[in-house]
Amino acid sequence: MLFYDAANPAPNPRRVRIFLAEKGLKVPMQPLEIMAGEHKSPEYLAVNPLGQIPALVLDDGEVLTESIAICRFFEALNPDPPLFGKGPKGVAEVDMWLRRVELRLNTPLAMVWLHTHPLTARVVVPQYKDFGESNRAKVVAALSFIDGALADRPWLAGKDYSIADITLLCTIDFAGFIGMELGDEMTHLKDWHARASARPSAAA
Repeated sequence: MLFYDAANPAPNPRRVRIFLAEKGLKVPMQPLEIMAGEHKSPEYLAVNPLGQIPALVLDDGEVLTESIAICRFFEALNPDPPLFGKGPKGVAEVDMWLRRVELRLNTPLAMVWLHTHPLTARVVVPQYKDFGESNRAKVVAALSFIDGALADRPWLAGKDYSIADITLLCTIDFAGFIGMELGDEMTHLKDWHARASARPSAAA
């Protein structure tokens, strides 16, 4: 196998790196430099025609893309420790929180990034800055909702760390990179972030 990776602050390949670290797995990695456009090179487009990172080339030459799909592949091969939940209810709760983080938080954050940040101005043409700015309130609302949910639990889906926490960690750290730091009032979320960031896997 070969995993096509990109350095921080790229959140999607980081999700997979953290997941692999939590599983204790090592996979050969090929780093690509996003700012140099290596993910849009003909060589990489032959691997992933969408020109997005990450991608996982399997031993038979087939390619998986999308970070969650790649993580599910490794979960199926290496079920312990379970990071997509335990039992029907646990699996459903992890999926619920994963969807909430991706749709309610990550989607508006991506709009802020794409339409307001100077680093994306050369590739997002035109940038709709007013639209991008309008999504900041949606990001804050999603963070506030998650903050409230964490008042009575250590991790998003309950007592066990999961792919939902990994996704939230990568999203919040990327939000900080683009200037949307956690507000001081989000005490539960800040405590959660300290716990998640203290896990050895967070450095992956």
